[in-house]
Amino acid sequence: MLKRLAAPMSFLLAVPVAPALSYLTGAAPIWVFAAGAVAIAILADWIRRATDQLSSRAGAAVGGLLSVSFGSLSELILALFVLMDGNADVVRAQITGSILATGLLGLGLAIVVGSIGRDEQRFKRERAGLLSSLLILVVVALFLPAVFDFTGRAVIRKDGMGISDEHLSLGVSVVLLLLYAGNLIYTLITHRDVFASGEVEEADDAWPLWLSVAVLLAATAVIAIEAELVSGALEATAGALGLSPLFLGVVVLAMIGTISDVFSAAWFARQDRMGLVMSICVGSAIQVALVLAPLLVIGSWLMGHPMTLVFNNPLELFAIAGTAFAINAIAGDGETTWFEGVLLLGVYLLFGIGFFFVAPPA
Repeated sequence: MLKRLAAPMSFLLAVPVAPALSYLTGAAPIWVFAAGAVAIAILADWIRRATDQLSSRAGAAVGGLLSVSFGSLSELILALFVLMDGNADVVRAQITGSILATGLLGLGLAIVVGSIGRDEQRFKRERAGLLSSLLILVVVALFLPAVFDFTGRAVIRKDGMGISDEHLSLGVSVVLLLLYAGNLIYTLITHRDVFASGEVEEADDAWPLWLSVAVLLAATAVIAIEAELVSGALEATAGALGLSPLFLGVVVLAMIGTISDVFSAAWFARQDRMGLVMSICVGSAIQVALVLAPLLVIGSWLMGHPMTLVFNNPLELFAIAGTAFAINAIAGDGETTWFEGVLLLGVYLLFGIGFFFVAPPA
């Protein structure tokens, strides 16, 4: 086990770089931002490893709950610190970018990598169909607050009380969390046999329980430190690079939290385990919208920095809807080819270009 962990552990040498640059050398914010972003991506992969180890011990049902709880932990912590700095628009951009990164970039790259030497790859249409349905729900749920805001910002009830964007976002968040809980019960308990992947798992060397818990707690604590540094350097970095904070949120911050999912999907695609790839990529995109976004809305109220689900930039909503449409088109037949992966990567690149040119800094 130590030999297999030697290479990943060497990357941990990058973790103390950002605190050293910030507290010891007083380096420019752009270097602190870059070093912190790399550190968070590395630590997110260690959280994934520890969660996988705990899941393998707990069984499918409890393991699924653990994956939901900790799978997007690094994204959640980073977004909370950005929220504390009052950058709600950047957090919404991060939500958009995470959906794009896993649904388009991650799935597209996995399909291309997995198709090398193969004419096509197959997966269960039942599971893909459920994921596609949840993606449509995501689009509807995220469009609702924006449409509500566009049509008047308040709906006057009979008693004369106004229902604000914030109240609507809280209500939508609660419903999304309940729907995701129902999805867990459906796929992990009542219909577990129907949605079992049927793929042979090749388990890594098992960690002791204490090691899994220790890695999870330590990585979470250090991510909080790195996230505070990254969020504090965000605006200065955007100004130094001549980029909008929106672009940094959609591309850079989103990639920080999802990079481990992207590489994991490509790895499993090479093993021809496309059912697992679909669960990782599309499932992660759904989890961002049905779990991460609602938790951020609720958490923002508790912190005193209320955030709504009103996406002010129409391009963000179009990107989310476009991602759902593209995935539905790819996943509907239960098979993939390399050109479909190229199409997904092309769509991600197009959206990246769009966000690069939108809302340029003053």
